[in-house]
Amino acid sequence: MNASTGDPTDVSLEEARELLVDLVSIPSPTREEREAAKRLVDFFEAHDREVWIDAVGNVRAPADDSVLLTSHIDTVPGDIPVEVEETGDDEILWGRGSVDATGPLAAMAAAAVRTGVSFVGVVGEEVDSKGSRYLVDDRETSPDAVVNGEPSGADGITLGYRGLIAGTYVATSESGHTSRPDPNAIQHAVRWWSAVEERFEGDEYEPIFEQVTTKPVDIEGGVSEDGLSVETTMDVQLRVPPALDVETVREAAEAELEVGTVTWKDKVPPVMMSPRTEVARAFRVAIRQEGADPRLVRKTGTSDMNIYAGAWDCPMVTYGPGNSDLDHAPDERLPLSEFDQSVSILERVARTLSED
Repeated sequence: MNASTGDPTDVSLEEARELLVDLVSIPSPTREEREAAKRLVDFFEAHDREVWIDAVGNVRAPADDSVLLTSHIDTVPGDIPVEVEETGDDEILWGRGSVDATGPLAAMAAAAVRTGVSFVGVVGEEVDSKGSRYLVDDRETSPDAVVNGEPSGADGITLGYRGLIAGTYVATSESGHTSRPDPNAIQHAVRWWSAVEERFEGDEYEPIFEQVTTKPVDIEGGVSEDGLSVETTMDVQLRVPPALDVETVREAAEAELEVGTVTWKDKVPPVMMSPRTEVARAFRVAIRQEGADPRLVRKTGTSDMNIYAGAWDCPMVTYGPGNSDLDHAPDERLPLSEFDQSVSILERVARTLSED
């Protein structure tokens, strides 16, 4: 391995923190990641790493593929003034993305340079996983292992995510006086979705991770412009636990459909990894070596790890500094001591996996 493809070089914690603050300071909502991507490229080039921005905007720094460290560049919208706050014996970085997922992204970039392993910063995770979908299609082979970057806390190892199925319901009915008893398109939409919610209603003692949960995310309806019909469009999402698959959930939702049509536009399979893989083992050891007790985490949402698990037959986990309760929150913030610790843990894990 030569310097252009991944020889390890030193990255101080001060330099890693500088990268983190710079990235948080650059607005990077989905579809506007270019400037943040350039800052990542500059970081890798400064350490003589091969790096480029690919056709969709991902930052690619291939090297030792015994492990791929990857996180997303984009954030949700929201202007949180960037500030490093002194708090006793720690410093707190405030800003959009400090937790989700610029903190994990910067920690992985530093660890990748320190150890000479592969790195990718992907785009579009917050909307449609455009970057990760392109990555799995563009790569000829899978890496030996994957660490996906999302906040788990420096002591947390995320092994599972629920899947997602998203669709759009459309119905049309004849217009008429509102006193008529016949249901209109808006009522048909409400009745279908109420039936879907009832179909998947979980037991109050059943963990959310193991349930199908339903959520309408947008609805529009009313009399058409020509006044001849009532039209309704409703966007919906269902989260799918690992015990089921998205096709089973889709079929069950469609079975409740009596009027109207639904078009499914996004299907992401659930994922649940074993805690006994070499990646999970390496994290448990590294977290203990850093003086913490490892936690195994399952998340009720969906991430790029779902995309990777559906395409690559290799062990993987999700990891990164930050409290996931602050994802997308107006008070998003990250203790820099936790960031430092996560860089060390990622470095230990990458060295262990590259030596195996």
